[in-house]
Amino acid sequence: MPEGDVLRRTAAHLDRALAGRRLVRADLRWPTAATVDLTGHTVLGTRPYGKHLLTRFDDGRTLHTHLRMDGTWRLVPSTQQRAAARSPQVRAVLGDERWTAVGYQLGMLDVVPTSAERTLLGHLGPDVLDGDFDSTPGVPWAGPPVLDLPTPGIDEALRRWSAQGARPVAEVLLDQRVVVGIGTIFTAESLFARGWWPWTPADAVTDADEVLRAARALLRASVATGRPAAAVYGREGRTCSRCGARVARGDVGTPPTQRQVYWCPGCQVRGRV
Repeated sequence: MPEGDVLRRTAAHLDRALAGRRLVRADLRWPTAATVDLTGHTVLGTRPYGKHLLTRFDDGRTLHTHLRMDGTWRLVPSTQQRAAARSPQVRAVLGDERWTAVGYQLGMLDVVPTSAERTLLGHLGPDVLDGDFDSTPGVPWAGPPVLDLPTPGIDEALRRWSAQGARPVAEVLLDQRVVVGIGTIFTAESLFARGWWPWTPADAVTDADEVLRAARALLRASVATGRPAAAVYGREGRTCSRCGARVARGDVGTPPTQRQVYWCPGCQVRGRV
């Protein structure tokens, strides 16, 4: 499931293949971008921001894509037949003589001036994985910042958190307007790490900064080495490795946009009513 860690790895893969390379092929199979031609332009790099990817070009344009639940970018040697990308699931193709990047089942696609990226993403909070989020090192990304947010980003995220009042903490972590990059997996895992019941009112969480840092640490570890075995996510009914209780599952949010959350009744007692 794509969360901030997957987008960071995807951006790094795209950069290794295409950054600094001039495209000899570009095919955007998206109604609002079908006539856009990026052929002949050089890829400056792909900048991840939360669950979004911003592929920037030397002519001052940006290709914005979002994976949603099922999207992927795959790299194929350009000499292979698979690089033809004939599948009806393909939404974008970018290639040079060596590598072809194929975007399957992408959930969003736009081409905008790089200077206008914030018109697409300006409603979002700070990226929990950005280098200036807190004092722990992050990955530097070339090019202009995506949003003009105060630094360190954790201060802005906490300011936005504080405005959520009694909203359940799991909802707040999932709200990309507060902080971006955290999805259902790392919401569950970071709340487990800090012992908070997912339905605790956000304004009752006494260590919101440490919850955010736990999410950042878990995501950074996943970027570096791949996702570790989950403590609670997807483990409903199985034994908690910490206390032996059975992991539970519930819903946060309101229909039709509610999300599943996993938690341990034995460990996550802070804020539980």
